[in-house]
Amino acid sequence: MIAIPKSVEEILHRLRTAGHQGYCVGGCVRDRLLGREPKDYDVTTSAKPEEVMALFAPHAIPTGLQHGTVTVVSEGERVEVTTFRWDGAYTDHRHPDAVTFTASLTEDLSRRDFTINAMAMDSDGQVTDPFGGTADLRRGALRCVGDPAARFQEDALRIMRALRFAAELSLTVEDGTAAALRGQKELLKEIAVERILVELNKLLCAPSASEVLLAYPEVIGVVLPEILPAVGFDQHNRHHCYDVYEHSIRAMAAVPPEPVLRWTMLLHDLGKPETFSLDEAGVGHFYGHGRRSAELAHTICRRLRMDRRSSETIEELVRLHDTEIPLTERGVRRMLRRVGEEQLRRLIAVKRGDNLAQHPDYRGRQETLSQLETLLNMVLSADACFSLKQLAVKGGDLTAIGITGPDIGRTLARLLDEVVEERLPNDWGALLAYAEEIRDEERRDRR
Repeated sequence: MIAIPKSVEEILHRLRTAGHQGYCVGGCVRDRLLGREPKDYDVTTSAKPEEVMALFAPHAIPTGLQHGTVTVVSEGERVEVTTFRWDGAYTDHRHPDAVTFTASLTEDLSRRDFTINAMAMDSDGQVTDPFGGTADLRRGALRCVGDPAARFQEDALRIMRALRFAAELSLTVEDGTAAALRGQKELLKEIAVERILVELNKLLCAPSASEVLLAYPEVIGVVLPEILPAVGFDQHNRHHCYDVYEHSIRAMAAVPPEPVLRWTMLLHDLGKPETFSLDEAGVGHFYGHGRRSAELAHTICRRLRMDRRSSETIEELVRLHDTEIPLTERGVRRMLRRVGEEQLRRLIAVKRGDNLAQHPDYRGRQETLSQLETLLNMVLSADACFSLKQLAVKGGDLTAIGITGPDIGRTLARLLDEVVEERLPNDWGALLAYAEEIRDEERRDRR
């Protein structure tokens, strides 16, 4: 059994010495039973908030006294200590209108979301499990505590949390819980998008994300309605043996579990239903789907209030995912000039994932992509110039020959293009001479 951290042990010991009950509770107990190191520890206690404040002063912070929560700093670590409580009604589907402190650990555990999170453990490792969380872990089941519909009505984010836990822990959602989350799915519209995004990021990067996304598209579709036209959409193309949605999910599973890459693959083909056409031979085509998918990705990222850098990275990858990159040094330099090394490596990963989710007979592009990666490494090792930072001429050099203002940026861009296209060497003298030609040409044009 994984040892309880000294900071948590000290809190439990002081609570017990003062005559109170104290237990580790929730996710940390679940993770320990699974043999995983918990990311953090929460403590539940019979002590009232004011008693916790007095007992741990001056290291107690009143972070949520109205809900019974005090943050205790122990051994340099912050641990939330919450009084046993019973929650009242949840009229906003997020927070209880009121809480009632109780002396019963079982009552406290009964208010929690899932049985696997409704267990407590004392400092000796003894587990209190009134709702069968241990058994559910053994059989790989995710089940709500009590009435699942009531649990989801209390806090609708639990619908997303259910899918996330199922994906993270490779659990099967119990039938009653699955029916309730499908039945209550519209409540997700009342949850702040920031909270939704946190859960989606964790879900997409989880080991069993694809299984969960394929099983619950109608639930995911409440927060991502743009995916619904892709569900079951036949591509009518020999390169594809899956519908658009399943192809996207399989492609997502084929890239590293990084949010930007996972989001890219989930969204990369969303424009296909709108751009679909059927030729005379009955073959499906999707002209312009990359551009339309990028537009939809932009809408989704903005609606979820994703950070700007991630949003722009995802949109660009979606737009470029079907762009052919010539297997030449010049082709690689051009793409490096366009997107940079980091984004190009992401794009190669995206192309790999896309191809691996196609019909098995058409997965031969993996070798081509490996060659592209080798060529990229070769170009980089040769210190080829593809960015302004690498250019031998700088802005100060242009100022010295009378180029000023916006003309500096435009001239540098032209010089870089000449180098990338191998029309000029990345040589200070040669570039400066060409810059003088550009200067003189523009002066003539302005007369």
